Amino acid sequence: MNKFNYTAISDDCVKCGKCKPVCTIFNINQDEATSPRGFIDLLGAYERNELELDQTAKDIFESCFLCTNCVEVCPNDLPTDMIIEQVRSDIAKKYGIAWYKKLFFFLLRHRKTMDLLSKMGWMFQTCALKLDKTKQSGLPRFSLPIVKKDRALPFADSTSFLNKYPANIKAKNKKEEVDKKNKVAIFIGCMSNYTYTNTGDSLVKILKKLELDIMIPKKQLCCGAPAYFTGDFDTVDFLAKKNIEYFETWIDEVDAVIIPEATCSAMINQDWAHYFHNQPEWKKRAEKLSKKIFMATKWLENSTDLKNMLANTGKKIDQLVTYHDPCHAKKMQGVWKEPRSLLSQNYVLTEMSDSNRCCGFGGVTMQTEKYDFAKAAGAPKAAMIRDTKAQIVSAECSACRMQITNSLYLADVDVQFKNPIELIAEALEA
Repeated sequence: MNKFNYTAISDDCVKCGKCKPVCTIFNINQDEATSPRGFIDLLGAYERNELELDQTAKDIFESCFLCTNCVEVCPNDLPTDMIIEQVRSDIAKKYGIAWYKKLFFFLLRHRKTMDLLSKMGWMFQTCALKLDKTKQSGLPRFSLPIVKKDRALPFADSTSFLNKYPANIKAKNKKEEVDKKNKVAIFIGCMSNYTYTNTGDSLVKILKKLELDIMIPKKQLCCGAPAYFTGDFDTVDFLAKKNIEYFETWIDEVDAVIIPEATCSAMINQDWAHYFHNQPEWKKRAEKLSKKIFMATKWLENSTDLKNMLANTGKKIDQLVTYHDPCHAKKMQGVWKEPRSLLSQNYVLTEMSDSNRCCGFGGVTMQTEKYDFAKAAGAPKAAMIRDTKAQIVSAECSACRMQITNSLYLADVDVQFKNPIELIAEALEA
C-alpha cells in the first residue's frame, strides 16, 4: 500500500498544544491519542511502519470530526483534516466499507435511482417516522440497527429541487448590461435537493427578485464530501471527475455557481484540489473551476444589491435569530460576516456564546457507528442556543441543520432551524 507522506507533516508539528483546547473530539474524549497532535504523531509512526493500522488505530482515526478547529489555530498551518481523510482511505482498503455506506455512496453516484428511492421514501415515510413539518424532522417509530428510535431525522420531500424547476429560468424585466452575463448557476447539494428543498426554492425566489437569469444544471451529482470523509476514494474520484467534466461544458456561460451549503462549497472549492494532489491535470481543472464557486450568501452580499434591497423593504421581523458558524464556512472559506450582514437588515440577531464551536455532525461514520460522540458534541451547542432565547437558529449548512435539530430535540429546546437563504426570502416577500 502506497502511503501518504505523513512524516513530512508530523515532523513540522512542534507539539505546542494549541490545538487541544479547540478540538471537538478531545473535548469529549480527553485522550492525547484523540487530539490533533496525537493524530499527527500517530500518522507519522504509521508511515514509518512503527504503528499497525489495527482496530484501535482505526477507531482513533475515525473519531476525528474534521471540524478544522486545529487547522485554524495551528501556528504551522498543518492540514490535520487532510491527512485524516487520507488515512481513512487506507482504513477503507484494509477493512472495507460497511454495507449501508456502500449503498448510500452507490446512490450518490446514480441520481435517477436516488430520485426513485426518495419518491418512494416520501410515499411511505410516515410508516417509519412521526413527522414534524415545522421543524423539518421526523421521529422514528421503531429502532433499527443504524437508526435509533429517540432521534430527530430529516425526511424526504415529495419532489426534489432538481426535478421541480426547468434547467433555465429567464429573468423578467431584465436590465441588460454589456459587460455582464447576469446569469448564475445553482449547485444545490444532496440534502437541500431531497430534504430541505425550501432552501433551493428560497434561493430561486431571491435570484428572481434580483432579476438574474438562473441556470439549474440537471446533471450535477453529489460533490463527494460524504465519501471523502469516509475514505471511499473510488466514489470521490468518480463524482469529482464527472462533475468537473460537466461543469466545464457550461461554466463560461455564467458569472458564478452559487451553493447554499457550506460543506458542498468547501468540497468543490478546496477538497477537490486536496483529493487530486497526486493527479496534477485534474487538480488544475478543479482549481480553475473553483474561481467561480461561491457560498450563496457570500456572492449575494458581495456581487448584488441584495443588502440594499432588504434594507429598503423597511420590514422588521420580530423573531430573534442566532447564527451558528458551520466549520466548512467560517474556518475553511472565511464566510461568516456575509450571512449576518444580510440577515441583520430585517432580523434582530443575537450571538450565542461560541458560534464557532463545531455542532458535532462529523460525517457518515460519526452519525452511525460513533453517534454517541455526535450526541456529546451537540449538547453544548444546544445549550448555547437555548441561552440566547432565540426563536430561530440559522446556518448555511444542511449537515449542521440535521445535527443541531437533533441536538435541540434531545435537549428539549423549542427552537426552529432555518437556512439564512430561507430567512432572506421571507424578508423579501410582500
